[in-house]
Amino acid sequence: MKLSVFLGVAVLLVTLTLPLGATAEPQTAQDFFNRAKAKIKEGDMMDGAIADYSKAIELDPKYTDALIWRGLAKQSKGDWDGAITDYSKALELDPKSFAIYQSRGVAKQSKGDLDGAIADLSKVIELDSKSAIAYSNRGIAKQQKADSDGAIDDFTKAIELDPKVARYYFCRGLVKKSKNDLAGADADFSQAEKLGQSK
Repeated sequence: MKLSVFLGVAVLLVTLTLPLGATAEPQTAQDFFNRAKAKIKEGDMMDGAIADYSKAIELDPKYTDALIWRGLAKQSKGDWDGAITDYSKALELDPKSFAIYQSRGVAKQSKGDLDGAIADLSKVIELDSKSAIAYSNRGIAKQQKADSDGAIDDFTKAIELDPKVARYYFCRGLVKKSKNDLAGADADFSQAEKLGQSK
């Protein structure tokens, strides 16, 4: 997805026409989107950026990137419902984006909608079967639903796809420990520690 645009000479020409110390007010959806991203870089991830993303969407309701980034901003402040709504609207415009399903799945998981999270993360895997993080996130959701075997299967697949991520071994170890597979848990914890994560 295209998340930034370099305006080059056009920006330079506009800047040169402004009085010293003046700042051009955004006019277009792209302008508001760019200003929102600048606010995030300055540490204003919350209301200021969200307001600009909202203005960009008001000017261009099909601005998928603005919907995604506003969803991320809402998610960062714990507004799970708002984030899910934005991701859902973005998916209407880009229904094959596994990244949006991933973000919505994590938001649903954070909200406690585990079935919804598993459905979205399964869609990610359908669209991108090599996504280790999707398997891991789905494994966490299954673990929260007390589906220990399903969780272990997902963590194992995540490890197969990306064997150098300590967290995958650690999470699988926790599930094995809950099943009283202490030897298996210790082996996973040991591998996680070798990769930089301790119990």
